[in-house]
Amino acid sequence: MKLHIGIAGAGFAGAVIARELAEAGRFRISLFDERPHVAGNCHTARDEETGVMVHQYGPHIFNTSREDVWEYVNKWGKFEPFVNRVKAHTERGVFSLPINLLTINQFFGKKLSPHEARDFVGALSDPTIREPKNFEEQALKFLGGEFYKNFFYGYTKKQWGVEPTNLPASILRRLPVRFNYDDNYYNQKYQGIPISGYTEIVKRILDHPAIEVRLGQRLEAERKRDFDHVFWSGPMDGFFKFRLGRLGYRTLAFERFVEAGDYQGNPVINYCEEEIPFTRISEHKHFAPWEKHELTVCFKEYSKLCGKTDTPYYPLRLTHDKDLLERYAGLAEKEEGVTFIGRLGTYRYLDMHVVISESLDLAQKCLSSPPAAWPRFSAHPLHSS
Repeated sequence: MKLHIGIAGAGFAGAVIARELAEAGRFRISLFDERPHVAGNCHTARDEETGVMVHQYGPHIFNTSREDVWEYVNKWGKFEPFVNRVKAHTERGVFSLPINLLTINQFFGKKLSPHEARDFVGALSDPTIREPKNFEEQALKFLGGEFYKNFFYGYTKKQWGVEPTNLPASILRRLPVRFNYDDNYYNQKYQGIPISGYTEIVKRILDHPAIEVRLGQRLEAERKRDFDHVFWSGPMDGFFKFRLGRLGYRTLAFERFVEAGDYQGNPVINYCEEEIPFTRISEHKHFAPWEKHELTVCFKEYSKLCGKTDTPYYPLRLTHDKDLLERYAGLAEKEEGVTFIGRLGTYRYLDMHVVISESLDLAQKCLSSPPAAWPRFSAHPLHSS
């Protein structure tokens, strides 16, 4: 008799695990999602007015250096190569991100070589900061005050809703400085976007006779006894009915507008000035340069604190959140028959490729051991910054 597996969430985390278990032939899977579509926050759909493929919850560019993960996603649909080149709208002009040799030379009106630029930026840094304690100190230590003020202070404050001094230094470590003219936002071997969109990819992953997909339905935590095991990709605190309090999340609001032709000449432009209320504008036709459209659809993106009825996008992980997370993780460790997965289930900021790679790795662990020994987490939330 096949074991009955319940999965909360039809994003990549739940879909990949569902497919891997289904193909083993020993399980039947019921996958739930309260939304009317699969793919979670990676959901894509054609805009009715313009015909443009829109990333409904904000832009997603797939990037990874793991060959097995790249091969896995390409098994479900064709990916076209795509290099993400972000621009920064600042008080001093529009520049390339991440900060590179062109950004440095244009911003300061110089013609520096890579070696000269490295020395120049080094001289901008604050020598009094030995071990940065927060985001602001990290920026001042490695970039200096002018770069920090123009590129990071306003944008960061809008994105996270707090002063940068309240954010961990580790956030800025994800944004590299390059002393060459490489303006590729990512530093990964494989980068691309699926021609048919991410939703179609997830639909194909879930197309298996052993997988039952129930859209518009929430898998409640108390129903775990209906299954031999549950994989939970919803919010960890939600599983426990927020009994200890709510973990902090940021959510996004989008303001849609349509123009003729090409509105901004680039997929994404960050607006770094504090007085401009939105964080960026995304023009979605540029995410599919292999298509042609007369009209263009754009979205202004606003970040705010996630309320009880909002869609959570990324965890805050401030000091209070980490303390609360530790207590929830303790409850999760004691929960039998449940594995917490994905961005929400493990309360971590994760890119698509990390979610997929962790799900593939977790599935292999589960297939090689009895359910009683299955891990409580796809990766432990307390071991990630």
